[in-house]
This record gives sequence, C-alpha cells and structure tokens, in this order.
Amino acid sequence: MTGAQVASTPSVEKAASRLASLRQASLAIMIVLIVQFALGMGVNLYVALPTAGPHQSSWFGNGALLATHAVLGMILVIGAIAVLVRSIMARIMTLIVTSAAGLVAILLAAVFGSGFTSEHTNGNSLGMAIAAAVALLCYALGLFAATTRQAGH
Repeated sequence: MTGAQVASTPSVEKAASRLASLRQASLAIMIVLIVQFALGMGVNLYVALPTAGPHQSSWFGNGALLATHAVLGMILVIGAIAVLVRSIMARIMTLIVTSAAGLVAILLAAVFGSGFTSEHTNGNSLGMAIAAAVALLCYALGLFAATTRQAGH
C-alpha cells in the first residue's frame, strides 16, 4: 500500500471522535452555564423567596424563574458528570482535571444556591456567582485544551 492508501487506524479515529465529542460537550456546558447565570440574576432580583425558617416552601413553588433555575442546575450537574466521564474515557489528563474542577464548582454553586434560598444572604449569592464563574473558566480551559490538542494531533 502506498502512503495515500493507508487509512487511519480505528483507535486514532475513535480518539479523534472522543475529542470532538468533548469539545462539543464543553461548549454546551459553557452555554448552559451562561444561561444559568442569567437566570440566577433574575431570581436574585425578581423572585420573592419565602422567609427563612423550617416551613419554607420548595424551590418549585416560587415561580417559573426559580423552578427553571433549579431544573437547569440539575441538568448542569448531570452534564458535568457526563463530560467528566467522557474525559476519563478519552484519557486526557488536562480535560479530566478541568472537567472535575468544573463539576466541583457547579456542585458548590448548588450548595450556595440552596443556602441562598433558605438564608437570603449576600454571601451565598456571591458564592453562587463566583462558583459559576469558576465552572465557566474550567470548561473554557478544557475547550481550549481540547482544541489545541486536536490542532496538534
């Protein structure tokens, strides 16, 4: 066979496919994080949360904006876990680290968000925003690393 006739091996094609999938998933997480951040600002400004106490109503009982924010947060956690699993399967350490850190940041944002709905403190609101920004940074770095890796083959 001549050089032009040699096809790439299945493992090379599989690795390239996994990397492309990771790039798409990282971009999707970034887009959802931006939407989630905007929804969070809307909730903070326009949704009247119940007073703190043992008999507060649920996240889903305070309007569509808060319910959407909560559901999107759950989707983000699932998506972040999926990106981490894909990173592990691709065996790319940079992406494993960035996606794991992104997942932790998303979970921290959820913890701060839960605290905000019960305590209504500025600290919880700030913690949620900073954690979301850190998650966004993690996935941006992962996307950059995946793009650089694909360009370098």
